[in-house]
Amino acid sequence: MWAPSLVSFLFIIFLIIYFFSSAVKVLKEYERGVVFRLGRTIPLRGPGLVLIWPVIDKLVKVSLRTVTMDVPPQDIITKDNITVKVNAVIYFRPVDPTKAITEVEDFYYATSQIAQTTLRSILGQSQLDDLLAKREELNAELQRVIDTQTEPWGVKVSAVEVKNVDLPTEMLRAIARQAEAERERRAKVIHAEGEFQASQKLADAAKIISSEPATLQLRFLQTLTEIATEKNSTIIFPVPVDLIKLFVDRYDKK
Repeated sequence: MWAPSLVSFLFIIFLIIYFFSSAVKVLKEYERGVVFRLGRTIPLRGPGLVLIWPVIDKLVKVSLRTVTMDVPPQDIITKDNITVKVNAVIYFRPVDPTKAITEVEDFYYATSQIAQTTLRSILGQSQLDDLLAKREELNAELQRVIDTQTEPWGVKVSAVEVKNVDLPTEMLRAIARQAEAERERRAKVIHAEGEFQASQKLADAAKIISSEPATLQLRFLQTLTEIATEKNSTIIFPVPVDLIKLFVDRYDKK
């Protein structure tokens, strides 16, 4: 007699446990719940303790945290017909959980595909020099375009960063030769500027010496002092032309 009653009691306990396990949900601080009641969405739930009707309601959890997604390497032909392989990283998060669930089947996969196609499109319109030198401008353009396309899905793209640009081997050699030629050009320009400045200083010194003959005598004495410090056994001292001119003038007077 007790067996049917015990089975009924256990069945009721099972139904109660099932009801509470299905009706009570706990959402974390960064989670929101999109609830479908008989197929229609109702206002968002969460965070914290959420109660739903089993069988009637269906809860879909959506994380509001920023997602970091690697964009696989893409083969890109630049505007100047150079093939490169470029990969990037994209940062995005759902700002409207209802749209993220109802407007697109899988917003993670859809955002990844949009990022890949946009990467090929935008970078394909740029030249190689711009791709290497204007990285920040290209990142901003990629972020703007991708964010515009994901906005109807309730997804906000906060940043896109181009990570690596892999160049062909022959292009790497050409860039190395170009960089070496540029360094040689700069070295020659610096050397020429140094020669020009030195010649200007020598010309200024020559003007001063020519205007003041006594400075030439002082220069001779300074040269003798410098030679004496070297302890040379033989010293050749140039005789000033003005001194020889004095003897020539006296000889002519006689």
